[in-house]
Amino acid sequence: MVLKFAHVNRTDKSDVKVQQIWINTATELSGSARRIFMAQVVELIGWGGQRFAESVLGWDRKTIRKEQKEIQSGSPYIDGRRRSGRKKAEAHFPQLLDDIDAVVGHTGQTDPTFKSTRVYIPITAKEVRRRLIDDKGYRSREIIGERSLRTKLNELGYRLKRIKKCLPLKRIEETDAIFDEVHRINQEADEQAGVLRISLDTKAAVKVGRFSRNGQSRTPQAALDHDFDPDTTLTPFGILLPQQAKSYLWFTESKVTADFMVDCIEQMWGKIENRERIHTLVINADNGPENSGRRTQWLKRLIEFSDCHGIHIQLAYYPPYHSKYNPVERLWGILENHWRGELLETVKKTLGLARSMTYKGIRPVVRKVTRTYESGVTLSKQAMLDVEQRLERKSGLEPWFISIQPMADLG
Repeated sequence: MVLKFAHVNRTDKSDVKVQQIWINTATELSGSARRIFMAQVVELIGWGGQRFAESVLGWDRKTIRKEQKEIQSGSPYIDGRRRSGRKKAEAHFPQLLDDIDAVVGHTGQTDPTFKSTRVYIPITAKEVRRRLIDDKGYRSREIIGERSLRTKLNELGYRLKRIKKCLPLKRIEETDAIFDEVHRINQEADEQAGVLRISLDTKAAVKVGRFSRNGQSRTPQAALDHDFDPDTTLTPFGILLPQQAKSYLWFTESKVTADFMVDCIEQMWGKIENRERIHTLVINADNGPENSGRRTQWLKRLIEFSDCHGIHIQLAYYPPYHSKYNPVERLWGILENHWRGELLETVKKTLGLARSMTYKGIRPVVRKVTRTYESGVTLSKQAMLDVEQRLERKSGLEPWFISIQPMADLG
């Protein structure tokens, strides 16, 4: 900031009106701007300026000298307050945020209305602290307290509140056992080298046209008062790599079938770096009609994928009525909030908005699929018996945990 003055004689410093203007101006300014103004007034006064500013204007001579040094050096002066104070907890524990995310990440539930990007978790800060000590090796005397943990959880996007609308409507007898097994498989996958974990899901179809999505926009836009006749509909299908925060989105005007999903996995696989080092693919899903543990065409295509690429596939489904715990749901929440204030008038604009969103600072790979997929493709009973022989189901939880070994490993 540079302040320029009109030509003023050095004798004008005795003018009471000029002095009052200088005092009032310095009072209105703050920080670096105030110091710059004071230093320039002293320079304007000339010899004896510092003494005059201190005795007549009431300015601190040390403050004036501080800014003069800053002007001479060309670099900003770091205030004492900025140099002092405690460092953030991450400076002492570089892995703290990652460990917090590991402790609570698998329990996070996306807002089912997609009206916010918040993730709700059912455990308190006190419980998070206990798990960090018991599971991650932190010492009780060293780890931050509950209040600071709440701040870190908020920074990571987690909210320690039980929201009634986010509670699942139903539970089945196996719900807790399914969650325990899903968490175990996911944790092992994230910790082991050569294992890639993906989360996939289909979002509700999007109507393309001048329809309101109940969002807000700074640009005035007129939407139609009904959405009965869209130009077309696009169904998004997404794959999220939770550990890498990379995402892939496909939009189709056709049906999202089992064949469609496996074709998308094939396309994603071709973009994975160092995929030759991956020996296991863990798939998190919500047991929907086209990708359930009983969907014959889905399982057949996955076996073919396993044999083609020589990798082990582990299916790990979330319990019924708990699909919001699937990590890819967080991607849908961000997408919905990203384009809520826009009119999805054309397919091109819809795809463009999807490409411009970010998940943890990374933009997704977006593609429109033009192929039309036939729905209802199934296998005969005899063909399914052959497929079933290639599947290894977990006892007691058969529909939710399925392992597929490549033919090369079976000899």
